[in-house]
Order: sequence, then C-alpha cells, then structure tokens
Amino acid sequence: MPNTRPLRRGALTLLASLSLSLSALAGPLDKTECIAPAKPGGGFDLTCKLVQSALMEGKYISDPMRVSYMPGGIGAVAYNAIVAQRPAEANTLVAFSGGSLLNLAQGKFGRYNENDVRWVAGVGADYGAIVVADSSPFKTVADLVAAIKADPTKIVFGAGGTIGSQDWMKAALTAKAAGLNPKTMRFVAFEGGGEALTALQGGHVQVYSGDASEAEEQMKAGAKIRVLAVMSDKRLEGALAKVPTAKEAGYDIEWPIIRGFYVGPKVSDADYKVWVDTFNKMMATPAYAKLRAERGLFPFAKTGADLDAYVKQRVAAYRTLAAEFGLNVAK
Repeated sequence: MPNTRPLRRGALTLLASLSLSLSALAGPLDKTECIAPAKPGGGFDLTCKLVQSALMEGKYISDPMRVSYMPGGIGAVAYNAIVAQRPAEANTLVAFSGGSLLNLAQGKFGRYNENDVRWVAGVGADYGAIVVADSSPFKTVADLVAAIKADPTKIVFGAGGTIGSQDWMKAALTAKAAGLNPKTMRFVAFEGGGEALTALQGGHVQVYSGDASEAEEQMKAGAKIRVLAVMSDKRLEGALAKVPTAKEAGYDIEWPIIRGFYVGPKVSDADYKVWVDTFNKMMATPAYAKLRAERGLFPFAKTGADLDAYVKQRVAAYRTLAAEFGLNVAK
C-alpha cells in the first residue's frame, strides 16, 4: 500500500499557504460592517444604508456591507465600544452626525473626545431651518425677530429634543439673534420633528427650529408650513432654492448637520487611506449624488485630514456655544 503521508502533508502545507495568502489579501473593504449608533430607522441607519448602497452599486466592495445597530446616547455607546474594545477593526465604519459632535463637545461621550477616533468621510449634510406655519403672520426672519423683541412671552419655540440638543441650539441661536437671552425663551420639547410640526400647524407653538430636508419632505407631503430661512452657508438646491440663508436675512446663524463615518484609533495608516481614497472616488460620481439626494441629504464631501480639521473646528465651536448658553462643556 503506497505511503500517502507525504502527499497529505504537502496538501496541508499548500492549504495553509493559500489561507495565509488570502488573509494577506483581505483588506478594509472585505466583509465590511457599518455600525448605526441607534435603533433601525433613524438618521444613522439612513447614513449606513446610503454608503451600503453606494459601495455595492459602484462595485467598491464584492460582498454586501453588514449594517448593525448599537443604540445609546446619540452615538456614545458605539464611540466607547470602538475606542475601547474594537480599535483596530479596519473593515468597520461607524456613522456619526452633527449631533454626535455636539454631544462630544458637552462631554456626553464619557472620557473620550474628538481626538480618540480616525475621521474618515463626511458624506452629506442637512441644515437647520427656521420654520413657521403657513398661516403665520411672519413672512421673514426680520418679522419674527421684531415680534420676539416686542413681546417674548408670545413666541413659543418648538423642537425635537431637550435643552442642549441640536434643535434647542437652533432655537437658542434664533432667540439670541433677536436679542433674547436663550434661557428666558419659551421652549417646548417634543419627542421628534413630526410632533413639533403638528404643534406648529395647530398654533400651539409659533416657530419650529427643525431641519431643512425634513421641512422639504413635509411640504411635499402637504404640510402647511413655510421656511423663513435655512442655516447654511449658501442657498440650498431643489425645492428650497428660493429660501434665503439666515445670513442673507441679516443674522449670523449657521447650523450644518453633517453625516459621515469614523474608524477606530488603531486602524493602520494604509487601511485608513484605502477608505479615504474609496470615498473620494465614490463621492465624485453622479450615481452617488443621486443616492445622496434620494435620502434627503445636501452636498457635503470631506475626507481624511480635511474632515479631521473640520470635525475639530465644529466641536470647538460647539464647546464655545455650550459655555455661552450655560450648558455643560467637556474638559
């Protein structure tokens, strides 16, 4: 009977070397995962689904990206998990938003700050908007400001979220522009934008400090509302193209709500560069622009060092604002 042991040993050696070769070829774009730091259905989910579709349709990845959910603290739970437990996972992206940066500025992510992850790409943006009911006597921001100055007790701001949230900040900035101490403004917190818009149309609040894309979608659906101004650096595209920016209206208010991704702090420079290069290629295509617009996001594309500088500038600005408004600030 022939001795097959050398053959078996040889086959095993060949399999082992093939396995090593395949693992060496595996990179950040293999078996990808996107963590949405919230329950399914919200903005983080939308952000992950956007990049999931764009990467697959553009053939940047060969297997569909897995979307997983890690709710808690508008990103705090996911941030802590990636930094402390999964810092070197090159194929794992985590979604973040402007709300995440605001919470970082207020120390709501615990012991970690904006320097503890690697910021990869900002893939789209929404912007704050000053919204009133269609039946409102206020046709411009100047009309609203004049009414606040005349009698602050008659103007009630409605928003999704409590004191210190993004919507509260937008209301506070509007009140401040009118010369009112934000602490004294009349403010009603709702569970979300839908409830706030219903209250606005019912006359229970006079102003809603919401998001431009949300207002645009609600108007398309027949909501009786009017956008007085958008908190962007320039006029937006699409249905809101005729709406002035707050700056055009004479008030220095900007509130970008960016959406993007970061990876863990120990992801290698080479793998980080693969992601940055991939996002740069992907976001330059008309196909990506179409997917982004379908999800109600406006153009915003920053990657790598450019995004890192932007994030740190925004967090610093949020810290200053939070301190001005008497909120907690991260040390």
